[in-house]
Amino acid sequence: MAWRAASPRLRAHLLLSRRQGIASCIDPSAGLTEEQKEFQKVALDFATKEMAPHMAEWDEKEIFPVETMRKAAQLGFGGIYVKPDVGGSGLSRLDTSVIFEALSTGCTSTTAYMSIHNMCAWMIDSFGNEEQRHKFCPSLCSMEKFASYCLTEPGSGSDAASLLTSAKRKGDTYVLNGSKAFISGGGDTDVYVVMCRTGGPGPKGISCMVLEKGTPGLSFGKKEKKVGWNSQPTRAVIFEDCVVPVENRLGAEGQGFSIAMKGLNGGRINIGAAHASVLLAQEHLTVRKQFGEPLANNQYLQFRLAEMATRLVAARLMVRNAARALQEEREDAAVLCSMAKLFATDECFAICNQALQMHGGYGYLKDYAVQQFVRDIRVHQILEGTNEVMRMIVARNLLQV
Repeated sequence: MAWRAASPRLRAHLLLSRRQGIASCIDPSAGLTEEQKEFQKVALDFATKEMAPHMAEWDEKEIFPVETMRKAAQLGFGGIYVKPDVGGSGLSRLDTSVIFEALSTGCTSTTAYMSIHNMCAWMIDSFGNEEQRHKFCPSLCSMEKFASYCLTEPGSGSDAASLLTSAKRKGDTYVLNGSKAFISGGGDTDVYVVMCRTGGPGPKGISCMVLEKGTPGLSFGKKEKKVGWNSQPTRAVIFEDCVVPVENRLGAEGQGFSIAMKGLNGGRINIGAAHASVLLAQEHLTVRKQFGEPLANNQYLQFRLAEMATRLVAARLMVRNAARALQEEREDAAVLCSMAKLFATDECFAICNQALQMHGGYGYLKDYAVQQFVRDIRVHQILEGTNEVMRMIVARNLLQV
C-alpha cells in the first residue's frame, strides 16, 4: 500500500533503485565483466541516492549541483578515462559508457554535463604537455574546478571548421576575439577549452587553447532559458582582446580541430536515459487500470513495450561497440561513434517519448519523471554534431574510394 500511495516522483525513485525486478533481456549488466558490474553498481547507487531524489528540483530551480558532482568525483567520476598520474581513474571507454548510462538514470542533464567535463579533462590529459596535465587535470578530476568545451559559435554550428574566433600571436601570448554559443557550464565553470583560429580558413587553421575564468577579456552572455538540461547553465562565452599565454595552447598550431573532433567522439558514446523510461513505462502499465483491467493486458501496449525494450538493447550494444573501437584506437572508431550517436539518440528519444505517451495525461505532468527524461534527452539529437551530420559522416565513410 505504501508503494501505491507514494508520489509519482518517489515511486520512480524507488523503482529505479530496485534491480531485482529488471527483466534479464534489458539488464544493463549483461555481458559486462565483474569489475565493470562493480563500477555500474557504484554509479547506479549514486544515481539513486544522490541524483534522482533531486532531479526535479534541479530542473525546476535551475540548480547547478556542484556539491553533488564533487561527491561523484570522490568515486572517480570526475576524470573517468583520464590517466591516474594526474588524478584520473584510468578506466576504458567501455567502462565510461557503462558508468554514464547508470548515472543518467538519476539525472540525464547533470550526467550530460559530467560527460562534457570528463571530455575536457581527457583532452588536456591526452594533448597537453606534462606541465599542462599536472596544472589542470588534478583539480578537474576532483571537480574542485569544472570545465567547459567551447567549439560552437553563433555562425558555425554543424560547420564547425568555419569558426571565426581569432587568436592572434603577440609575443609569447595570443589575443583572442570572438564568441562561442550554447556553452554548457558557461559562466559557472572555471576552465574553458577553446577552439580558435590561429591560421587560415578551414580546419587546419584552428588551434586549441585552455583559458581560466577571470582572464581579462573573458566574459559571458545571459543564462539561456532551455526546454531541458536545466541543471546546467548555458551561456555565450565572449572574448574581447583576451590575452592567453602561448603555454596554454594544447598541441601544435593547427591541431585544434583534430583535438576537438577526437574529444567529441568520446562524448558521442556517453548519452542515454531510455532504460529508466522503459522501467517507468513497465511499472505504469502494471498499476494503471482502464476498462476494468491493467494496461499491461492490452496487446498493443505490450507490443510497443517490447519494441521499446528491443531498441534500448540495440542502442546499448551499438554504444558499447563504439566504445570498444575508440578504446582500441581502431580506424573505424570515429564512424562507429557517429553511427552509435545517431542510432542511440534517435531511438532513445523515441523510447522516452513513447513512455510518456503510455502514461497518458499523467506523463505530461511534472510530478512524473518521464516528462523530464523526454525534455532532457531531446537535445542529444542536436548537440555534439547533429544527427544529420552523423549521417553525413557515415555516408562519406561508406562512399569513399
